Amino acid sequence: MTTHQGHPRIHPTAYVGPGVELGADVALGPYVTLFGPLRVGDRVWIGAGASVGAPPEIASLRQNTAWTGDLEHQGVEIGADSVLRERVVIHQGSARRTVVGARCWLLNGAYLAHDVQLGDDVTVSAGVSVGGHCTIGSRATLGMNAVVHQRRVIGPGAMVGMGTALTGDVPPWTKVFGVPPRLHGVNAVGLSRAGAAPEVADLLASRYADGDLLLDDAAGLDAIAADRAAWRAAAPTRPVRSSLERAAREIREAV
Repeated sequence: MTTHQGHPRIHPTAYVGPGVELGADVALGPYVTLFGPLRVGDRVWIGAGASVGAPPEIASLRQNTAWTGDLEHQGVEIGADSVLRERVVIHQGSARRTVVGARCWLLNGAYLAHDVQLGDDVTVSAGVSVGGHCTIGSRATLGMNAVVHQRRVIGPGAMVGMGTALTGDVPPWTKVFGVPPRLHGVNAVGLSRAGAAPEVADLLASRYADGDLLLDDAAGLDAIAADRAAWRAAAPTRPVRSSLERAAREIREAV
């Protein structure tokens, strides 16, 4: 174990294995288990019973014994000021590090599989399960007990509703929920909190209603240029279907 300036607060029942690097002022609760390779940023708080760094759940990969110094897989990185509540589970990456960005909140019982990439300021609510290789953009929110299929992309600022079984990709700053999951609108409140003008939400809603779920048209979207770039760079292949398209079509037909 390697620690940096600022003493970590480690409960005596917590286990910190070989290859684990702790930043300053890290707090580890009772029965936390940390397996390397793992880097934990400054001021990270990890609650009772959380487990970070077990091997990927992939049948073709060897289940290594990291507690003996057998550090076979690609590692995990937890960004500064993130909070992992009780019984959070995060697995090692298989092809790349599993990453949790800065200032993320992972609530009790949340699960991140191998190779998942979380941006900054992401909220993963209680009981959420995220499959392997998923990419979740900054400021996204996943509601309680949502389930995300492997290799899906959730754009920055998106919201996934409670209990949603998500099998498609979610465009930036949208709200997706239901069975089957559908895009039901734009996260206007989140956009406003991020400093975007109301016109940006209106323009996004119009683009999505017209079926431009990949945001091919960048005109007028300078305020979210970085979010659009991150969404497209993650290479979404199967965006969720949009109820906005149906509503727009019905309006056109009525006219």
